[in-house]
Amino acid sequence: MSDSRLAQAAHSSFARHETFTPRFGWLNKAYTQAKEDPGVFIAADAPVRLGVGKNMVAAIRYWSRAFKLTKETYGDETQSRALLSYPTWEAHWLLDEQGADPYLEETGSLWLLHWWLISSRPGALSWAPSWYVAFHLAPFSRFTTDDLKRLIVQHVNLSYREGPAEGSILKDIDCISKMYALPTQHAKNGAPGTFEDLLLCPFRELDLLEQVGTRGKPEWQFTRGSRTSLPPRVLAYACLDYAARVTHRSGSISLARLANEPGSPGRAFRVREPDIASALERVIGSHPQLQITEAVGQRSLSFSTDPFELAWDVLDTQYGNIRSREGFPTRAEWYHRHPKLAEAERRELKDRTAGEAQLQLLVEENA
Repeated sequence: MSDSRLAQAAHSSFARHETFTPRFGWLNKAYTQAKEDPGVFIAADAPVRLGVGKNMVAAIRYWSRAFKLTKETYGDETQSRALLSYPTWEAHWLLDEQGADPYLEETGSLWLLHWWLISSRPGALSWAPSWYVAFHLAPFSRFTTDDLKRLIVQHVNLSYREGPAEGSILKDIDCISKMYALPTQHAKNGAPGTFEDLLLCPFRELDLLEQVGTRGKPEWQFTRGSRTSLPPRVLAYACLDYAARVTHRSGSISLARLANEPGSPGRAFRVREPDIASALERVIGSHPQLQITEAVGQRSLSFSTDPFELAWDVLDTQYGNIRSREGFPTRAEWYHRHPKLAEAERRELKDRTAGEAQLQLLVEENA
């Protein structure tokens, strides 16, 4: 039977980062410019306005979309087939000058962006399928480039009617390793920009990946252990956000699912069930809608209201209650100001429905 989890969780999107990892200042720049002009990334003077090279313009555009900070859809001109980029409410909440952390000075914000990168929900699927496979679907914790390539190819063949060239997958794997692994004495392999990328990419601070193995045959390993830089409220937000995939009512979800299921915070952050329990216990004291319950030897996170809204209550508290500030728009108000965002979400849902139909045909053909 086909394993269609990748198609259900991620768009078919490979190597659109132009081999560049996300760099300091890029996401703030993307939000600021796209807020003023949704067509900034396709403008002839985009390199001048963004202060980067042409290839980096494409990379900034990709990363802002992949981190769910922009959505893309067509403009108002009926003849135009160019996709414009519209900042999401999440981008405004995080990166506005009066937002939570416009310059990403807190490591917790990097953990949050990492979650947004590889999390998925209807209308907001992941745009980083290689990342999704590596963190959520890989059965191994230590791997070579060939190991991860074979696994991604396997899921691509089972999930998408048309897959990318093998070279695009290899570029993704190289980008994953440069994005998360700290520099080592063997990291500089002579490729242009490799060491520079490791120095400039802020996500290496998360220490999620480390290079192991010998020179000439690099291997990488996901790290484990206590995530001291991961704020409990950010982890609790991710747990509730994950629970909201299946319900917008009161309910519960087992800590085992939160730790081990594909798509879960446990896999995304590489944390175990006891670490999740510890973080949640530190949060529930100030949020009476949350409770940890135990039945038949299984611990669960119970919530008495919509977990999506509760997730944002928890996260907003971490950053000083941004949503309570005078003049800060609600999500509905932001969508009213930017109707193209709702159109972009409808387009994603439509594309997903079409993709699922294609996937069913592919399954039938394979059968």
